[in-house]
Amino acid sequence: MPASIVHQDELTMAFVDLRQFHPGHVLVIPKKHFNDVRDLDERTGAALMLTVTRVTRAIAKAFPSEGISVWHSIGEAAFQEVPHLHVHIHSRKRGDNFLRVYPAEVPHQADQETRDEIAARLREQLQ
Repeated sequence: MPASIVHQDELTMAFVDLRQFHPGHVLVIPKKHFNDVRDLDERTGAALMLTVTRVTRAIAKAFPSEGISVWHSIGEAAFQEVPHLHVHIHSRKRGDNFLRVYPAEVPHQADQETRDEIAARLREQLQ
């Protein structure tokens, strides 16, 4: 299917999504196949984030809104529909109930000890 290309460079491409909840929904992808962000090499990751930044600014100017959501889903539980890394950029309006981060009941706040334990586990994996 032909794409409505917003931007492309050596490593990335941005194009208008078929589904437009609010005008300006754009997908940014690496040209090389990666399942998700965990597979990215540093060069492609940096290029992808630069394209996301530039396109997000363009969306904000072309389609003024009350906010913007930038997101990437990994796996079925996160509702990943296409098995190729893609970052969504959506204009938002107050009260549109699109992409709620939490269900109706907000999770409790973790105490400092719990947060420190989580941070320690993550630091171990970064080494």
